Order: sequence, then structure tokens, then C-alpha cells
Amino acid sequence: MSKYSQTSQNLFNCNNMVDPIKRIILKHPKDAFINQNKINSEYKSLNFLGAPNLKESSKEFKHFTKILNSFDIKLQFLGKDESTTIDSIYTHDPLIISNSGAIICNMGKKNRIPEKVAIKNFLKSENIPILGEITAPGKLEGGDIVWINQNTIAVGIGYRTNMDGIKQLSKLLTNIVKEIIHVPLPHWNGSRDCLHLMSNLSPIDHNLFLVYPRLLPVNFIEYLLENNIDLINVPDEEYETMACNVLAIAPKEVIMIEGNPLTKNLLEKNNVKVHTYKGSEISLKGSGGPTCLTKPLFREPFNK
Repeated sequence: MSKYSQTSQNLFNCNNMVDPIKRIILKHPKDAFINQNKINSEYKSLNFLGAPNLKESSKEFKHFTKILNSFDIKLQFLGKDESTTIDSIYTHDPLIISNSGAIICNMGKKNRIPEKVAIKNFLKSENIPILGEITAPGKLEGGDIVWINQNTIAVGIGYRTNMDGIKQLSKLLTNIVKEIIHVPLPHWNGSRDCLHLMSNLSPIDHNLFLVYPRLLPVNFIEYLLENNIDLINVPDEEYETMACNVLAIAPKEVIMIEGNPLTKNLLEKNNVKVHTYKGSEISLKGSGGPTCLTKPLFREPFNK
């Protein structure tokens, strides 16, 4: 048994990003990638850095889910869908989960818009209420949403999420969130690149965040510090290998891609327990780390 207690009667509750995960949505490479021909025909148009190898992807995913299983997390998988692309392995982006229900996103990456049909069907099958849906011209992706605390979210404004999408989100979260912080994102590598707010920020504990400050606005960094959140800065040489994309399984217990020893050491110096997986196929080639591969449905309030 895990050191964290299971609360099976709860279907959803994710108004923070660090409490122990109990239920999570994933999509297996065999169902997202389907076959090597599909991978080879799509990866360039989707701006992958290379074509993932399906066999190796399945091996990496098996190791990744083994870590999740060691914490008695209920893994729930989206099925194969011919209408979606290989990007659908990154289940974090099509929806937002609050403690009152789900919001369906209108993806800024047009190839990913068909994913919302599959995610709506999944939510209905699980009896998880849908609070609403972001519609055009609004754009919103889950990777641009960070819960600072249970009453406050930060939203990245960039090529994947726009102000119209944020206005719609604000209305849907009126009775749930007291404050929405707008965080402008830089052009960086352009509109085809996957730059979300969560590319530059990962909560590790309620008062400890991992950040890449060079791509965050000064006023947002000052806001975090003023609210007594300590920051661990990712070294420049490990940003491209996605050291800043870290999934908190529980407070100060995380999963990250292997091959980022400097960041791993910084986390461990802050008493963070780090689990690593090989992500060359399922993460680095598609620019989607452990947070991107997962969508927590239920995080259980943690009592030390």
C-alpha cells in the first residue's frame, strides 16, 4: 500500500497541483500513436523534433506508469480514436479540472481540436460534470493553467491561449476562483513551438515552485515571491531537455525526465524526492514532459 490513503469515493478534485494524486488520465502510445506509419506521416506537421519509435515509446511509458502505480494511483486511459493525432498522448491539454467539475478547452493548436470530443465522452462516462466549454475565437490549453493555490490560478497568454479564452474561463470559474493572474508569454521559438506557462513553471509544494525565470515576466516572479513561494531556478543548460517540466505526485515528491542531473540535484537539496524515467520518445521528441502526459482528476488533501 502507498503511504498515502486512498479515497475512492471521490471522483475529482484538483484545485492545486501538489497534493497526492489518486486518479489520473493518460493515453497509451499504442492508442495515441496507433502505428509507426501514422507517426511517420504526422510528426513533421505537428512540429515534433523527431519521429517517436512506437516500440521504444511503449517501453518508456511502461516505466513511467510503473512509477505512478507504486503510489496506488488509479490510472484511467483514453481509448484509440482515429480522429485524433499522435499529439493526443499529451492528455493534460484538452481540459481543466476544478473541484466543481471540468472545463473543455478549445485548443490553440488546430490539429488537436478533435480531442475535445473524446475527452467529453470520457467525462460523461465517469459522471464528472462539465461546467462549460471554451469556444472560438477563444483559445485555451491546459498547459497554460497553473493553480497557485485553491483560490488563485495563473494563465499564460501566448500562441495557445488568448484573452478571449481567459475571459470565458473567468466566467466559468466565477464561484470557484477568486483571482486569475495573466502571465504574458514570449515569442520564444515562434507559433509552431509548444511554449506553455507550464513549460516555465512546475509547482513542487504549496510554497515551492521550480521555474525557468528567463522566460517569465518580472511582475509574475515578484508576485510569487511576495506570496512566500520559494523558487528553484532551472539551469540554462537543462531547459531544452525539459528539466522545468516536473509532475508533483505529492508534496515534494516528483517525476521528471532523466538526464537533468543539475536540476535533480537542486530539487534534492530542497528535500524533494525525485523519480525519473527515460523520455526520449514520449517526451523530448514531442516536447511533452510528465505533466503533459497526465491529467490528474483527483488530488487528496495532504496532512503531514
